[in-house]
Amino acid sequence: MTPVIGGAAAGAVLAVVALAFGFWGFILTLLFMGIGAVLGRAAEGRLDLAAVFDALRGRRTSS
Repeated sequence: MTPVIGGAAAGAVLAVVALAFGFWGFILTLLFMGIGAVLGRAAEGRLDLAAVFDALRGRRTSS
């Protein structure tokens, strides 16, 4: 799936959720989609969660 198709699909899902469930349903769906994307990248090995948490705690920098 190309990034354009993925983005269009995500936009369509968010639009339907916003229409069906209102603002808070939209925000909750957006949050879960973000969490799913992060976990998917971690499962593929393209994201090191330990390094992310260390950076958030100030133990490491991005440089």
